[in-house]
Amino acid sequence: MADQAKLYIGTSGWSYPKGEGTWNGYFYPLGKINELEFYSQFFNTVEINSTFYRPPDPRYVYNWARRVPQDFLFAVKLWQKFTHPKMYKEATGEEAVISQQDVDVFKNGIEPLVRYNKLGALLAQFPPSFGNNNFGKQILMAVIKNFGQYKLAVELRNRSWSDDPNIAVLLREYNVAWVHIDEPKFQSSIAQELPITSDLAYFRFHGRNAETWWSGDTETRYKYIYSPDEIQELAGRIRSAAEQTKLLFAFFNNHWRAYAPRNAVDMIRQLGLPFKELPTLIPKGDEELNKD
Repeated sequence: MADQAKLYIGTSGWSYPKGEGTWNGYFYPLGKINELEFYSQFFNTVEINSTFYRPPDPRYVYNWARRVPQDFLFAVKLWQKFTHPKMYKEATGEEAVISQQDVDVFKNGIEPLVRYNKLGALLAQFPPSFGNNNFGKQILMAVIKNFGQYKLAVELRNRSWSDDPNIAVLLREYNVAWVHIDEPKFQSSIAQELPITSDLAYFRFHGRNAETWWSGDTETRYKYIYSPDEIQELAGRIRSAAEQTKLLFAFFNNHWRAYAPRNAVDMIRQLGLPFKELPTLIPKGDEELNKD
């Protein structure tokens, strides 16, 4: 894929040690291993989700940077205090009043990735309820102005943003990527086709489990494995974006029982990129994963 974007394909998060949807025994061998080192044998990028819940400790981040290969890049999800004020208040009991100290603490946390050229992008994911109104635009601009020094991608999921052609103009002005998402579609969902607004393209594949999307928990909501035909369809979107950008990230977030790494390898293979086969750890009784 010469003269196109450099492609980074991986998963949203790498550590799912607990619960019914665990990756242990499905992707990771049972026993004591360093999960990030194991993961980085198969993929050249990962999206860090733990930073959504709290600013990262730079000591841990430094350890992440030194455990991965030289060409490995991290995408970092922005702290929920910046993007999900209601969720932040429910979690902490405090109002999400943003200070310069909050911005500085978060930047300090990811500084080791910057120092060692391991930061691929910063992801600002907004909730479906986050609408295109005066308040929403103020929040969006605050994120852009505080974090625009990095390669920034914003996940806007309410259709009020895609209904407004001025939003694409705004994002292009600041070279901010508009995240392309794949998930169940509802009346309020953002448009399926979004414009390229930056030299960075960013895809997130959440699965299409419409049945339990709103009623399921953080595990069962993502119990969906993409079929070969669906992977081919998504690959077409990636190829189109790669022709218009310099750098492209695609992350699978259908993390139930390691469906995400399985589909990520499917995508790497579909795009004709070098890949390494995943370990065969899938229990024989799991019909969904053994249907191929």
